[in-house]
Amino acid sequence: MKLLITGGAGFIGSHFTKFIVNQNEVPITEVIVLDSLTYAGNLANLESIKQKIEFIHGDIRNVSLVNKVTQQVDTIINFAAESHVDRSIKAPHIFLDTNVLGLHNLLHFARINSITNFLQVSTDEVYGSINEGKFTETDLLNPTSPYSASKASGDLLALSYFKNYGLNIKITRSSNNYGPNQFPEKIIPLFITNLMKNMKLPIYGDGTNIRDWIYVDDNCRGIFTVLNKGKSGSIYNIGGGYEITNLNLALQILKEMGHSKNKIEFVTDRKAHDFRYSIDCSKIENELGFRISKDFSEGLKETIQWYLNHAIL
Repeated sequence: MKLLITGGAGFIGSHFTKFIVNQNEVPITEVIVLDSLTYAGNLANLESIKQKIEFIHGDIRNVSLVNKVTQQVDTIINFAAESHVDRSIKAPHIFLDTNVLGLHNLLHFARINSITNFLQVSTDEVYGSINEGKFTETDLLNPTSPYSASKASGDLLALSYFKNYGLNIKITRSSNNYGPNQFPEKIIPLFITNLMKNMKLPIYGDGTNIRDWIYVDDNCRGIFTVLNKGKSGSIYNIGGGYEITNLNLALQILKEMGHSKNKIEFVTDRKAHDFRYSIDCSKIENELGFRISKDFSEGLKETIQWYLNHAIL
């Protein structure tokens, strides 16, 4: 494989890049990381493998750059995305620009330059909220934020390139990722770093909203499995199978870090706040034989220790 990994300096992208250059299952002859290095991207995330990759500082919306770089590879894994719900509510145009128009730029030149394998990394948030049961890959999409709407749009756009042009498209939709190196705007690193600074933990509403959590390295293994074994034109859910309310998540982090409940601060809930995310992962398990390996309690302890060791304040 000759790989282009977009958004490879970000949280999930950098974990995946480090995973794929160090695996021995599939021969890799070239790895190009394309990243615009927004606030959530950091070259330090790739420091340990910088000799094994070519890094290009650039934007997936750059027509000439994407045309040029897609002529050098045969496989694209697209992690490049704006991904924070609150930011999408404040500035939705940025999310549309990157998550839809930027993706279209990649798809267009993937077709023009005969890319043989294209994996679009998406999210369980495209399904919206579910009170009972779990979403499967064939369920209707019901996104509620500009972020999730832009990702749903991107998924549909990618599938249209499979249906109309025969592009080998695969899509993964993961539950909430956590682990080292995550920018501290997402709830787990935010809570950890707030406690490191002796600050409160802000919880929307009454804290009963439920999320499913997957350790980032498990998600990366799942993405790699879909990249190599997934069926063209198919979608695969990748979940951690650990659902917890935001309040109980805060309590677990407080306990691990030796703080009391008085650090919790309930704040005004955001509009259209999805109550529960839950995805059925039997497709990737049964068709591709994938299983997660990291227990949530173990992964959370490792994540907390990473932030303590790196003193990100």
